[in-house]
Amino acid sequence: MAASIREKQTAALKRMLNFNTPPLKNTTAEPVWKVLIYDRFGQDIISPLLSVKELRDMGITLHLLLHSDRDPIPDVPAIYFVMPTEENIDRICQDLRNQLYESYYLNFISAISRSKLEDIASAALAANAVNQVTKVFDQYLNFITLEDDMFVLCNQNKEQISYHAINKPDIMDTDMEVIMDTIVDSLFCFFVTLGAVPIIRCPRGNAAEMVAVKLDKKLRENLRDARNSLFTGDTMGAGQFSFQRPLFVLADRNLDLATPLHHTWTYQALIHDVLDFHLNRVTLEESLGSEAGARPKKKTKKSYDLTAADRFWQKHKGSPFPEVAESVQEELDKYRAQEDEVKRLKSIMGLEGEDEGAISMLSDNTAKLTSAVSSLPELLEKKRLIDLHTNVATAVLDHIKSRKLDVYFEYEEKLMSKSTLDKSLLDIITDPDAGTPEDKMRLFLIFYITAQQPPSEGDLEQYKKALIDAGCDLSPLNYIKQWKAFTKMATTPANYGNSGVKPMGLFSRVMNTGSQFVMEGVKNLVLKQHNLPVTRILDNLMDMKSNPETDDYRYFDPKMLRGSESSIPRNKNPFQEAIVFVVGGGNYIEYQNLVDYTKAKQGKRVMYGCSELFSAAQFMKQLSQLGQK
Repeated sequence: MAASIREKQTAALKRMLNFNTPPLKNTTAEPVWKVLIYDRFGQDIISPLLSVKELRDMGITLHLLLHSDRDPIPDVPAIYFVMPTEENIDRICQDLRNQLYESYYLNFISAISRSKLEDIASAALAANAVNQVTKVFDQYLNFITLEDDMFVLCNQNKEQISYHAINKPDIMDTDMEVIMDTIVDSLFCFFVTLGAVPIIRCPRGNAAEMVAVKLDKKLRENLRDARNSLFTGDTMGAGQFSFQRPLFVLADRNLDLATPLHHTWTYQALIHDVLDFHLNRVTLEESLGSEAGARPKKKTKKSYDLTAADRFWQKHKGSPFPEVAESVQEELDKYRAQEDEVKRLKSIMGLEGEDEGAISMLSDNTAKLTSAVSSLPELLEKKRLIDLHTNVATAVLDHIKSRKLDVYFEYEEKLMSKSTLDKSLLDIITDPDAGTPEDKMRLFLIFYITAQQPPSEGDLEQYKKALIDAGCDLSPLNYIKQWKAFTKMATTPANYGNSGVKPMGLFSRVMNTGSQFVMEGVKNLVLKQHNLPVTRILDNLMDMKSNPETDDYRYFDPKMLRGSESSIPRNKNPFQEAIVFVVGGGNYIEYQNLVDYTKAKQGKRVMYGCSELFSAAQFMKQLSQLGQK
């Protein structure tokens, strides 16, 4: 199995932290102690991939933000990992003048321009610090990897490349160029890190096409300059990829606006929808102290990292929520059994106290106890993860119950798969107990987007009145109306496949009394596999299927240095590897849908990327800003 993008980016970071030489395996030598200086961009790239402990193992004693007040540490090398922006460069020059560190290893997240390099050089000369600037590197790491097969472009100034920014009615061409260049710069970094030149496919006439044209040009220019090309030589020869090149599908968010608004039912997507989940860290408010009749509870914020090392998370992040609740409960029961075992062993031997002397006298039980004691750290780590998922799942469940999210999910699935509906939309909108105004608005927008015929004026007024009575903000609807009128001219509406859900009756197993999760009244829905529009497009292009939806997609091959689009020989074989990238933002629902699709296909690998990752609430905000113009 070729290395995943997460492994490749992590390896690149480790190499950088080792002064840009590959870290040596199994050396007992102490690492060189050093300081890491990053900006917010660097922080976002490193934090999902390396923990503080891993940084410490690599010899990083201190990690500081570039623009914080830093004291001089004269005898320590400093590794900088920052974007090549004006203010960052100014600050680096200031550090050189103030002689903060012993030596400087400057790593730029994305390529630095000639003129800025000259600024650093002249500052180093003026500060008499030329010998201290040991290395300057372009790292080409300007993207954030969140999963083995998922990445986003940026997090800091994501509003600059958001759906809202790309689709503003009054956008200037120059602004659009800047947005496209930002996206292309990150995608270029992604392919350099991946070590592969893709074949690019995209639809015509939208932002995705602009990105494709620019990316093709940038890759081509880099390949043409053979001496300095980033895609030749040692990085490529190591057979990181199968002989086949990956397919890169650029999709535009406008091809499917219903999915980002959809209420979901799988664990990871639910966490992203209802909790504060950001760069793999979820933040919960937990209430403390609840003495009867005492002061109101104090809320504290607690954050948990959901990482690749967390086996439960890796296994269940794509499972339907009821399964997750059951599994957490099972893990908890298993853990309790083990915990009792340790206690039991100790009590047999009268070791509840600290009397270590008694242990050595008993040979027969020693072996048993040793195994119990040696597994303690492991048990404690297990306990930490179980507690984490118990807390997170309970928080999600509270939202499901208080907002009737199971009802929304089931109803929206029916709308999207055009199945028969068992109750009217007005009933849900007017039901005061069902969800927040935002939930109602999301449901109505999905109804409006997926409807074959838009509702008549009279009906629409009735819906609008009900929505306003429920406290909804109608500005997203204004935008969706324009969007729908515009798309109608351009293309047929997206088809969501025959998804559908099977209700399995209410929860039975989880309802036993010892359970942490009281699931009364929540529907136990099971998903049927179906492909969302993005997945369907990928499937057509990956397997070279002929389909009116994708036959018109443009084809770019940056390796062909000559020839126009029509004359280049096309790849006829199905692709084994593909990357899908959504310009204008993506979500965990599509990611999960692609993961499920890939599981069913032997030997294929698919990655998902997007210009930003938004939850439905964040997307609604952008739609309402567009609707107010």
